[in-house]
Amino acid sequence: MTSKVLRVSLAAAVFVAISALAQTGSAATPSTTPANPPSTAAAAPVVLNGSKVGAINIEGAIFGSNEGRRDVEALGKKFEPKQNELKGQNDELEGLKKQLTTQEGKLNEDALATLKKQIESKQKLFDRAVQDAQEEFGTQQQEIANRILQKLAPMVVKYASENGFGLIIDTSKPWPQGPVLIAGDGVDITKAIVDLYNVQSGVPAPATTGAAARPAAPRPAAGTGAAKPPAPKPTEAPK
Repeated sequence: MTSKVLRVSLAAAVFVAISALAQTGSAATPSTTPANPPSTAAAAPVVLNGSKVGAINIEGAIFGSNEGRRDVEALGKKFEPKQNELKGQNDELEGLKKQLTTQEGKLNEDALATLKKQIESKQKLFDRAVQDAQEEFGTQQQEIANRILQKLAPMVVKYASENGFGLIIDTSKPWPQGPVLIAGDGVDITKAIVDLYNVQSGVPAPATTGAAARPAAPRPAAGTGAAKPPAPKPTEAPK
């Protein structure tokens, strides 16, 4: 659910940011409000007259950049205490369910009913805590994506204009959820944009291994492995 919401929000943000940039022709970083480009932007509109078709995984570019990787890894570390808390709740639940399984035939009706009620109550609290953590993580992940996108979008427009592209398609969503069935390496500009962004941002590559997403290959289009809150998967309460 979080990933789906993120992709929808990114798609909307991409449309607003790049449309505004194409209208103003600005190659500078836009303001934090994409609907209000800087008043100092160049008046001449950008017209993509090229005949080439390019593909970019916008989500992959954002979270595959050094800045995106760094910030998502930092977000994951921020949520480690919540992960440990949820793990403790899950372990307690599993212990109670194991107790129910092993002692169900030995407990009287009152004790059995009390144990089942305790499990159901803790299960509801746990499920709600997991949902809240996922939503909070998703919100903060979206904030990272939006911030980076406002600096990355002008690069896409400028790169397309300078390299003869008349059309750029986004391969962030895999087919059939997205419209692109397949896109070959020859049309993919994701790595080129990420490399340009890394140079401009000046953020070094994170020293950690693999916690953040890498730019996804555009062959069938796929979503990125952007980090998710490492919460235990909720389990069903005994009936």
